Amino acid sequence: MTIPFPLPPEDRELSPYTRWSRAHWEAVADGMLTAAWRWATPEGALLDLPGRPAGAGVRTDGLEGFARTFLTAAFRVAGAKGDDPHGWLERYADGLAAGTRTPGRDDTESWPLILDHLAGGQPMVESASVALGLTLTAPWLWKHLDSGVQDRTEEWLRDALYHTPAPNNWHLFPYTVAGFLESVGRGDAKTAAARERARRLLEGWYAGDGWYSDGDGRAFDHYNGWALHLYPTLDAFLHATDAEPYGSRLREHLDSFALTFAANGAPLYFGRSLTYRFGASAAVALGAVTGHTPLSPGTSRRIISGSLRHFLDRGALTEDGLLSLGWYGPHEATLQTYSGPSSPYWASKAFVALLAPAGHPLWTDPEEPAPVEAVDRAVALPAPGLLIQSTCTDGIVRLHNHGSDHVRPHDGESAAEDDPLYGRQAYSTHTGPTASKNIADNHLSVEVDGRGSVRRRIHPLGAGGGNGWGWGASWHRPVFATGAPMVPGLRVESVTVVKSAFELRIHRVLGAPVNSRVTQTGWATGLDNAVVSSLYGLHGWDDGLELLRAPQGTAYTRWAQVPRIAGAAGGTTLHVSLAALTVESIPLEEAVTNVEVEDGTVRVTWADDGTRSVVGFKPVAVSLS
Repeated sequence: MTIPFPLPPEDRELSPYTRWSRAHWEAVADGMLTAAWRWATPEGALLDLPGRPAGAGVRTDGLEGFARTFLTAAFRVAGAKGDDPHGWLERYADGLAAGTRTPGRDDTESWPLILDHLAGGQPMVESASVALGLTLTAPWLWKHLDSGVQDRTEEWLRDALYHTPAPNNWHLFPYTVAGFLESVGRGDAKTAAARERARRLLEGWYAGDGWYSDGDGRAFDHYNGWALHLYPTLDAFLHATDAEPYGSRLREHLDSFALTFAANGAPLYFGRSLTYRFGASAAVALGAVTGHTPLSPGTSRRIISGSLRHFLDRGALTEDGLLSLGWYGPHEATLQTYSGPSSPYWASKAFVALLAPAGHPLWTDPEEPAPVEAVDRAVALPAPGLLIQSTCTDGIVRLHNHGSDHVRPHDGESAAEDDPLYGRQAYSTHTGPTASKNIADNHLSVEVDGRGSVRRRIHPLGAGGGNGWGWGASWHRPVFATGAPMVPGLRVESVTVVKSAFELRIHRVLGAPVNSRVTQTGWATGLDNAVVSSLYGLHGWDDGLELLRAPQGTAYTRWAQVPRIAGAAGGTTLHVSLAALTVESIPLEEAVTNVEVEDGTVRVTWADDGTRSVVGFKPVAVSLS
């Protein structure tokens, strides 16, 4: 794909992997800003980008366009110590003055009011971007605004402190607003309370292993990097305050999260808001800027430039330079109801990298290999219930999900709420889940009277491993879309063991009615994404492999196929299979030499080295010897 604005020459000496330098980041920022500002209102308060509106409405979409691109401009100018050759800050100053003149009015320029999250509260999200942009550019923008504009801006921002955020990362929006107000001498008891409230919530949401849940419950996804770690750690950096415990948590997060970027630069396709694309690299960039990272500068740049270039090389920008609503190009199944034309510009958070000046090692050290390019890895994360598997020969990363469901604690388990972005057993950097009305990939379904089940609330049972192998386990209650939503006593216990490119998938089905069936699917692939999905039954399957079609495709391919095997169930049964996602096909039937299932314990002998995986369920225990 052709990038629709000029870029500097590639730097193959310092950047042998991505060939991009800091100058490329500046050029991309300037190119994206130029494209977006073509759609600004006459005084620049709203950027009304073309496209379908989000649920919050067109005016809020326009504010979103202003606020999120302001972040790009702010990182760009602050990283250059105020040098602003394109005059971005003057435009945002004018827009700030116009938007806050009569907020809430239905006219060309006025910003919408900040309200409770259930009453059109999306402007609260954008208030944090405005506040962070003002914090970053305070010496060159805020200090030069007349007092009336400053007062109006404070008045608009303060509504974020008086209204109710969503019960998740939204609490960091008033936290950020309050931090800005305090930094310019406008703090009070209300700003202090907003910041203390967010800190207390973060403590409760911190699960361990460097991972936060996005609110109460178990929602572990990309919001860790572009929100839950970013706001408090960057806040401490900008205000020169103690970064702990946030700095050390970010460092621990990057120990595992840095492993989730593919050799081609792709992040994991997992969780909501994926149209933010290369914003997934924000945590890596933030770690390099603040020093809270286990990665070398060369490895950090390899990851962040690889991610930025990955999307720009694959059509994330339209012909006129706008980020589209989707993954590579437009893709409806990637989106949520809150996704509007300007939503993709939360990717602006990746430009936090520009806070590292030109002489910083992030830009001057030679690029080094990404973690995925070094050795095969299997990393178990017991706290979030995730298992990372990567292979260096093909650069693919897979995530096996035994702990992230995005089901709030007070929610019931309804099949109508089945979410392909969280409910599947596995995700990767090279495939996306199939859409909700297509055959589900990477899914174990219990079929009772012809009704298939979905997985909603996930209960972790542990995760661990050793050198070159790992495992994760969980249980769930199958939920049905028609008829009775649950079958009394029905439960599925699942274990994934990974070794090299192999995925040993074991399910213990308990309490299934007589004449039930189980089906297991593998990865969804198609002609457009050049990877091979393999699935092979080892025990508990009586039907041969079949390929089912998913005509709606995935974010990676317009049309997909999903392998599936099936078997009988009733009472307590064990079902064992092998799966793989690779660039070249591998014969799974040759991967193991022996499978034993006895008294609820599964023993599998691997052909490559003769080691044996032993998986028991009373309680769950996994070993390799």
